Amino acid sequence: MQTHSASPSVFATPICVVLEGIVVTKIESTHESINAMIDHTLLKADASESQIRKLCKEAVEYEFCSVCVNPYYVKLCSQLLAGTGVLVCTVVGFPLGATLTDVKVFETQLALGNGASEIDMVINIGALKSGDRETVQRDIEMVANTCHEDGAILKVIIEAAVLTDDEKEVACRLAVDAEADFVKTSTGFGPSGASIEDVALMRRTVGPDIGVKAAGGIHTYAQAQQMIAAGATRIGASAGVTIVEESR
Repeated sequence: MQTHSASPSVFATPICVVLEGIVVTKIESTHESINAMIDHTLLKADASESQIRKLCKEAVEYEFCSVCVNPYYVKLCSQLLAGTGVLVCTVVGFPLGATLTDVKVFETQLALGNGASEIDMVINIGALKSGDRETVQRDIEMVANTCHEDGAILKVIIEAAVLTDDEKEVACRLAVDAEADFVKTSTGFGPSGASIEDVALMRRTVGPDIGVKAAGGIHTYAQAQQMIAAGATRIGASAGVTIVEESR
């Protein structure tokens, strides 16, 4: 299994602080480091080719970690970003998570074949709500195995806004047991996006050895800093350019 967390060399010495009643880690970050934590994202249904080309151009200019796009645009992004160091991330079972596991696996295979190196999949939320942990874990495992066989990374979207705290913890534990590489807060299409509280809960639950991606509603450098302080090691945002510009 591949595991990813923030490199200690990227940040200054962490300091423990209390933020809105949550014990978190305060991290001093700069634009040189935060840009490498951003998945520059455009997942709107009406995203045009010209907008995707602009997204890729910005990702290269600002040296973001990846672009995160719908599967239709994976091949184009792979061509545009070849040799740049910017990764291509796409989504599976998106945004509801109710797709059959075999379909998620097939989606993943196609995406990897088209050049994706990171997959953000949505868990089977209905199965989790029904107490069917076996189905949820198997769903993640099958996609994780497909990713890892190809050297790709899997991020598991739990859609925290529709879960209780207990369900969030269960979802995170199942993702760890299924050997996912990251847990992720949100699709960006749910009732709300990332919150400091959810990121902190997810980090406490998964421990230090896998990534936590905060996504949804992160529009400013200050918000990104708060998510990183709470334990995020990746930021999913459509406002990546603004975030980096504000950090300068």
